[in-house]
Amino acid sequence: MTLKKINTVLAAAFILFILWFGTEFILIPETTAPTFGLPNYPSGDGGGFLVVKGIRDVVLALVLGVLLLTGHRRALGWALLVEAFAAYGDMTTVLAHHGSVATALGVHALTATAMVATGLSILRETRKVAPAPAALAPQPS
Repeated sequence: MTLKKINTVLAAAFILFILWFGTEFILIPETTAPTFGLPNYPSGDGGGFLVVKGIRDVVLALVLGVLLLTGHRRALGWALLVEAFAAYGDMTTVLAHHGSVATALGVHALTATAMVATGLSILRETRKVAPAPAALAPQPS
């Protein structure tokens, strides 16, 4: 399998995962919230923030999906790098609020790091290599 195919499969997997997770936070936040890693479910009107998190995730997935489907691979690589900050932010939030260290590291940090690795791989795949200077190019015999 070529690097481009591997990167495409990984990017598509991130898109589907983020879209699915975001949709769950919108439709069934009370069921999905405990999987985020925080120790307490929001009380009162705080549950609305879970929907906000879900909308954020859906939008992040849609941005990646549009870039993948339109063939803007270099922008896709950069977007993966930038969007990894959301997952690192989720990790930090869980740790700062005395949540599950296992979830913070095993879900959020691992996801973010995999996004960074995939983004860097796509940037490597799409980099432009400058042609060799004429003095170093093979001369015809």
